[in-house]
Amino acid sequence: MKSWPFLIAVVMLSATWMGIESLSSGEYIKAKKDFETFPLVVAERWKGKELGLEEKILDVLQLSDYMMRVYWPISSTSVVNGYKQNVKRQSPPISQTSSNIGPLWLYVGYYESQRTGSTYHSPKNCLPGAGWQFVKSEYVTVPLGDGPGKMINRVLIQKGLDQQIILYWYQDRGRVIASEYWAKGYMIWDSITKNRTDGSLVRVSIPVVDSPEAAYQKGLHFIQDIWPELLEYMPDQSLQTV
Repeated sequence: MKSWPFLIAVVMLSATWMGIESLSSGEYIKAKKDFETFPLVVAERWKGKELGLEEKILDVLQLSDYMMRVYWPISSTSVVNGYKQNVKRQSPPISQTSSNIGPLWLYVGYYESQRTGSTYHSPKNCLPGAGWQFVKSEYVTVPLGDGPGKMINRVLIQKGLDQQIILYWYQDRGRVIASEYWAKGYMIWDSITKNRTDGSLVRVSIPVVDSPEAAYQKGLHFIQDIWPELLEYMPDQSLQTV
């Protein structure tokens, strides 16, 4: 029963959205840095490579900007030493296990506007479509930056004998949002109050080698390392252009 007020609010906002969509003219588009300039070396601990996406996938997603990267720890020793030298970080030292030697993948898909039907595709839909089964899905609160922890999605998926930990969230106009329903509600609200519907899906994929928990810890360290850089590429709540 507790979900009914929120569902009713979403329905009412959706009706308002449909009404203003035909009347809106010139949605506010905030300037941002292009993802092609996002560092390939992050925090002196991760080295990456841009992979890109196939044209047929881009035709479906209709992205305004994106990056699809693979990152490796520069070396297990340098990663451990790096965390020892930055005690003020929330991250504990990374243990030297086989899971911390292999790569992980970072995908960020950005939309300047979601009014015309172009919007992020939930991993809950696209991953099963690619043959992955959801084994476990939960919200986790992770420490990022100096502020309070941010709630994101932690998902364990499996295809055959292969498993991955997926960490993802929606980063919309300065907010970090785990729930796609809340993301939709905020988008409708911001379209009315700010004339903005820009937003991004951020997803980190980590193969499970030793254990799901070890893969999660690796992904968490990576997110904490890229967080300061990522904020530079994500439009915030203000209406002042960069």
